[in-house]
Amino acid sequence: MARRLSIATLFVVLLSTGFGRAQNLEAVLNAMDKAAANFHTAQTDFVWDQYQKVVDEHDIQKGTMYFRRLSDDVQMAANITDPEKKYVLFNGGMVSVYLPRAGQVTEYNAGKNKADFETFLVLGFGGRGHDLEKSFDVKYMGMEQVQGVNTGKLELSPKSQKVSNMFQTIALWIDMARGVSVQQLFNERSGDYRLAKYTNIKVNEKINNDVFKLKTSGKVTYVKPNS
Repeated sequence: MARRLSIATLFVVLLSTGFGRAQNLEAVLNAMDKAAANFHTAQTDFVWDQYQKVVDEHDIQKGTMYFRRLSDDVQMAANITDPEKKYVLFNGGMVSVYLPRAGQVTEYNAGKNKADFETFLVLGFGGRGHDLEKSFDVKYMGMEQVQGVNTGKLELSPKSQKVSNMFQTIALWIDMARGVSVQQLFNERSGDYRLAKYTNIKVNEKINNDVFKLKTSGKVTYVKPNS
């Protein structure tokens, strides 16, 4: 009899645990949905850590990122200040990278990949939580404190083979109070990864239009690899 009771109890615990995780996943996705419904702009300081396993090296970049949604269009600008000045702009399906020291602007046309590119852009910044399930298998990984913020951690496994070839998994840490991402981890099959940490996040505050224009100085060479 005791054995039957213990097995039954275990069965209930397993059920309740799965049910709890489903509820928690919904809570995180709903927080993102709520933020997305009212999203217009975001500004955040960032630290990017690009790790290469083969040489066991970390490439650390710091700066400020800006996001803006205009109707169905998403714009992003990144002002990288350390270790070398660099400007990255995504506007109208074009990715522009300006290196002031080299006097060069490299332009990439997103073309047919524009929608995929925007999907990565809005991960945790204006993207709906439930839209993630269109492109990823989404798992709830628990609550974690990140930089003093209560976050819900999600693990995303790409459904597309093309995306899966780039990133095996993506982890998002979502601020449950504001529905935005405070940390992201992109894992590659090679063991390389990119860890992004976001601080001083400002949502729906006015951003100057000039932020989303590439400002160059002096003589500049334009390179278009996929034109």
